Amino acid sequence: MNAQRILSQLMRQAGDGRRGGLDVQGLLGGLTSGAGGKAGGQGGGRLGSALGGGALGVLLGSKRGRKLGGKALKYGAIAGVGALAWRAWQNARASSGGEAHEGTPLDDLQGEPLERRSLVLLQAMIMAARADGHVDERERALLTEQIDAIGADDELHAWVERQLSAPLDALALARQADSSQAAREIYLASVAVIDDDNPMERAWLDQLASGLSLDEDMKRSLEREALAAGEGSDHEEQW
Repeated sequence: MNAQRILSQLMRQAGDGRRGGLDVQGLLGGLTSGAGGKAGGQGGGRLGSALGGGALGVLLGSKRGRKLGGKALKYGAIAGVGALAWRAWQNARASSGGEAHEGTPLDDLQGEPLERRSLVLLQAMIMAARADGHVDERERALLTEQIDAIGADDELHAWVERQLSAPLDALALARQADSSQAAREIYLASVAVIDDDNPMERAWLDQLASGLSLDEDMKRSLEREALAAGEGSDHEEQW
C-alpha cells in the first residue's frame, strides 16, 4: 500500500488551509452544493484544484446541515501531527521526566515503520469521521474517490473500503499503537476530525483515550495543541 503518500498529501493540504492557502469553508460548501458524489459535478471544480482538501472535507463532515465549525477549526493539527503530539507530551510531562520509551515521531520515521504509522493514522481519521454514525453512502463514495485521486493504489483503495464498513472499535484501533508517541498521534488525528459538541463523537474520543492509556493531563494537552494549530497560535495561551 502507499498510505504514507496519501497521509503526506492530506498533511500538506491541511497545512495550506492553516496558512490560508485552502478555502476550507468554501470547499466544504462545494461538497454539499449538488456534486452528487461525482468529482466532475458542481463541486468537482473546487475538489479538482485541492484533491487532498476534498478528502479532508469529507472527513470533516460534508453532509448538508452538519455542524462544521469545530472540525474545520482543528483540522490544521493534521499538518503537524507528529511534532504536535511530541510537544503535547513535553508540555504535560515536563515536571515528571516522562516515560522510558516514548517512541519516534511520525516525521522521523522511514520505510516500513512510516508506512505502518501512516496507515493507522488514516484509520484513526476515518473511524473518527464515522463516530457520529452519519457518513452516508454518498460520502463514502466521495471519500474513496478523493483518496484515489491523490494516488491510492488498488490495495489501499480496498483497505479504505473496508474501513468504511468495519465495526467501530476504539480498543482495536488503540491496540495498533506501537509506542506512546504513536498513541498520542492517533488521538490527535482523531481530535482533529471530531466535533467536541457531539456526544457520540466525544464518547468515541473518551473510549479511544482509555484504550491508548492517555491520562487526563495528556488528553487536555493534545486537545490544546489541536485547537492552537487550527487557530494558528503560537501555543502560548493558558488554559
